[in-house]
Amino acid sequence: MTTRTAVITIVHGRERHLRNQRACLAADPPDLHVVVVMGDGPAPEGPSPCRTVVARLPARADLLPLAAARNLGATTALDAGAGTLVFLDVDCLPAPGLVTRYRAAARTPAILCGPVTYLPPPPGTGYPLDDLPAWIDPHPGRPAPPDGQAVEDDRWHLFWSLSFALTARTWTRVGGFCERYRGYGAEDTDFALSADRAGARLLWLGGAHALHQHHPPTRHQPGVEAQIVDNARVFHARWGWWPMPTWLDDLRDRGLVDFDPASDTLRLRSS
Repeated sequence: MTTRTAVITIVHGRERHLRNQRACLAADPPDLHVVVVMGDGPAPEGPSPCRTVVARLPARADLLPLAAARNLGATTALDAGAGTLVFLDVDCLPAPGLVTRYRAAARTPAILCGPVTYLPPPPGTGYPLDDLPAWIDPHPGRPAPPDGQAVEDDRWHLFWSLSFALTARTWTRVGGFCERYRGYGAEDTDFALSADRAGARLLWLGGAHALHQHHPPTRHQPGVEAQIVDNARVFHARWGWWPMPTWLDDLRDRGLVDFDPASDTLRLRSS
């Protein structure tokens, strides 16, 4: 019997990005698309690439429950009978074959991560959704194996939730995302360490390409530094070390925080 595959996307705003994603899913559709709307945004518009279930989660625009939204998406997919869960960030366009490759590889207790390309700003006519493979240029900070190959890695800090897949059994074994994280930052690394502790493997999957639609870095938005600091403190309390060192160093260099890992100091500076 074929295992049902669900793509899970959480969204707040980004209606155009979601429309583009769903248009691309039509070329290689899952059995189910679960869209978790955080806040009062509209339901997905346009033609549906497959059966779609919309779940909603109350949210403040300045403090999105990203971890809780992913957990709700997984629960919704599992309740609908999905055996393979594919998490795809709303900004990510699935290249042809992404769903098929994840579905075929999701047979072991592993977290599967496909390569992600960061796209430049779109041309005036928008991204050419029918010619995405020509734009593939995977981020150099993550492995990008040849098509069809899966490469094991023990560098769990490299995991990101932009595009990944796992079986329903592995999701249950890991326990989902920790909902103590609110807003932006650190919940990905926490999930990765939980997966490692649960005995899962980290595999980079060649050919499961996603292309990230351009937007300014979220961590540079006003007020986000407070979320990063709060979440970094949650992570430090759970794991004993500071996550996101590059981000925290950047915030320190911009005069927004005091950060000294040697003395376990992290605090917002007064404005």
